[in-house]
Amino acid sequence: MPKRKKSKKKPTKPLDTFSEKRGRGRPARMRASEIRGRADNYRWILNQVWDRLWPLLSQARTEADVIRAFQEGASPYDREFVPGLAVLALRVLHEPKFPKRREPQINFLADSLAGLGVVAPRRSRDICEQHRVDEKSAHHIIRYEFWVECSCGFKGRSRNHACPKCDATIPFSIPSVFNL
Repeated sequence: MPKRKKSKKKPTKPLDTFSEKRGRGRPARMRASEIRGRADNYRWILNQVWDRLWPLLSQARTEADVIRAFQEGASPYDREFVPGLAVLALRVLHEPKFPKRREPQINFLADSLAGLGVVAPRRSRDICEQHRVDEKSAHHIIRYEFWVECSCGFKGRSRNHACPKCDATIPFSIPSVFNL
C-alpha cells in the first residue's frame, strides 16, 4: 500500500478547549441579571413600606437622617438598605430628575440602589430598563389550540378553549384531560 504524499493537517483550534482571550469591551463589574433581580426585590420592599418611609426620606438632608428614616420607616427591611446604601440613597434622592409621584419614586430609587454603588445609579437604572425590554421582547406563546372530539359530534380545533358547535368548555383538570 503506497504512503500518503501529504500528511494530515493538525487542527489549529481544537474543539474541546476554551478561548484564552476575553470578550471585547470593558469587563462588567456586576452581572446585569443580579442588578435586575435586586431592583425587583427593592421595588417590592419599598412598595410595602413607602407610606411610612417617604415622609421621613423627603426630609433627610444627611447620611444620618437617611439611616434614621430607613430604621423608623422601613423597620422590617431596614438592614437591606442601611448603613451601606445610605450615602447612595441620599445622592439619588437629591438628583434633579427624581420623580414626584409615588410609583415612579419607588421604581427610580429601587433601580438606582440596585447597583450597590459599584455601578453608578444612572447606569444601574439603564441596566434594569434594558433587562426589562429584553424580557418583554423574548419569545412567548401567543395562542395555543386544542383538537377536540366533543360529545355533540364535532371533531376539530377548539375555539376559546371550547367546542365551537355547542360551547362545551375544555376542563383543565389532569384526570379529565388524560382520560384517567
